[in-house]
Amino acid sequence: MITAFVFIQTDSKKIPEVAEQISAIPGISEVYSVTGEWDLIAIARVRQHEDLADVVADRLSKVDGVLETTTHIAFRAYSRHDLEAAFSLGLT
Repeated sequence: MITAFVFIQTDSKKIPEVAEQISAIPGISEVYSVTGEWDLIAIARVRQHEDLADVVADRLSKVDGVLETTTHIAFRAYSRHDLEAAFSLGLT
C-alpha cells in the first residue's frame, strides 16, 4: 500500500466544495482543511504508483478550484498505535 499526502491550494471561495469533490475520488481516504500555506491536505492510499498518478494527476488536480498541488509519498509509518502493537508482540 502506498500512502501519499497531497497538499492543495484552492480558490479560497471554493474550499468546502473542493474538499467534498476530492473526498469522493477513489483512492482518497481523508481530506483535511488546514491552516498555513496550503488550504487542504488529502491522504491518498493506493496499491501502485500508477494508481497514484491516476488519483492525483488525472483526477484531483483537475477538480474545479484546485490551483496547485504538491505530493509527498510516505516511506514508513511511525505511530503510537504501531509502536504499542510491536511492543505487545515482543518485537523489541
